[in-house]
Amino acid sequence: MVIRASNLAIMAALSKVFAARLAGLVVLGPDGESIGRVRDLVVTMRVGRAQPRVLGLVVELATRRRIFVPMLRVTSIEPNSVQLTTGNVSLRRFSQRANEILVFAQILDSKVRVDDPELEELHDTDSVVVDLGIELTRTRDWLVARVAVRRLRGRLARRGAMHVVDWQHVQGLTQNALSLPGQGVAQLLMQFEDLRAADVANAMRELPVKRRMEVALALDDERLADVVQELPDDDQVEMMHYLGSERGADVLEAMDPDDAADLLGELPEPEAESLLRLMDPEDSAPVRRLLEHSPDTAGGLMTTEPVVLSASTTVAEALARVRNPDLTPALSSLVFVVRPPTATPTGAYLGCVHLQQLLREPPASLVGGVIDKALPRLSPEDSLTAVTRYFATYNLVCGPVVDDEDHLVGAVTVDDVLDHLLPEDWRDQEVAGQ
Repeated sequence: MVIRASNLAIMAALSKVFAARLAGLVVLGPDGESIGRVRDLVVTMRVGRAQPRVLGLVVELATRRRIFVPMLRVTSIEPNSVQLTTGNVSLRRFSQRANEILVFAQILDSKVRVDDPELEELHDTDSVVVDLGIELTRTRDWLVARVAVRRLRGRLARRGAMHVVDWQHVQGLTQNALSLPGQGVAQLLMQFEDLRAADVANAMRELPVKRRMEVALALDDERLADVVQELPDDDQVEMMHYLGSERGADVLEAMDPDDAADLLGELPEPEAESLLRLMDPEDSAPVRRLLEHSPDTAGGLMTTEPVVLSASTTVAEALARVRNPDLTPALSSLVFVVRPPTATPTGAYLGCVHLQQLLREPPASLVGGVIDKALPRLSPEDSLTAVTRYFATYNLVCGPVVDDEDHLVGAVTVDDVLDHLLPEDWRDQEVAGQ
């Protein structure tokens, strides 16, 4: 049986819907006010093969806090939204209980066996869960009635047909079975596909540890590095221990040097040194230089990869460099001009050019002709307090760090400063202004 979008809309109107259809739907109060978006469903297993009961929705507010909304509060499930009976919901952060299972995070992509007499081709072979069909009963309870499965095949084999079977004909969806390692993460990765790294990190922290690590193993090094950089220190350390030395070194290579240095600074020295030795020397060298400085100084806060140019670079070339989508807005606000070499630590530091200045100059002009030589520099030994005052005094979001021999060794950005000024648990708090 193939699930079509038109069929889903009809099923929603009839109080029957497939769970994956709810992912990301806006949740509305009785007056049409937006409360948040659906991020998961919470179910509880029952004795034998009795249909699991859907307890409620995990809803993500605009502040990124995830809360629990009981299904009894749901008036209707529409093709584009979930309607609630009231806009007054508990804002307490969702915390999964021992008897609760998350549909998207834990059930989808799990292995099962099917004993439906009408689907003999699925007997005695593993299938993977791709969706759950839930239905509203006369008692106003939502129950899991059907399971959409696909026969599990080898990595290079064509995807098999999807079948929808009654819950009673599916074996393996128990709390014990779902705790076993090796579960797929395709559905979770689809949910994370368009999210910013900070939002993926926040979502991963809500997952059970087993699923969190399975997602980490499935992400490529670049994406995982971006996500790890957004995790609190304790979670970063836990992630490194789970990944192991070889994969951990690969992820560190993909991280920004300053973030990699901060992470290694949280590890025991022998463990950090072991990871540094496994890293490519070209990637480990700037991290080692950063580790020489105290973390609360300009040298410990800085990145070793700002935009560095020679005086003979044209304005057009400079603008092309700052358009790099991998640059943060803070780093792209200022380019630094030096004598060769342009890799940190550079040749003699000549000055900087502000992005606004570049936008005012003819494209063929040379950056050497518009250098700001008057902007004071930071020293690697400057304290966090001194760096904070520097940004406040000169209204900057990025500043050069120059050593005693006049070499540019890096740049400090305002986000690095804020990360050290905010409380350690700031990532657990709400996003301001939303």
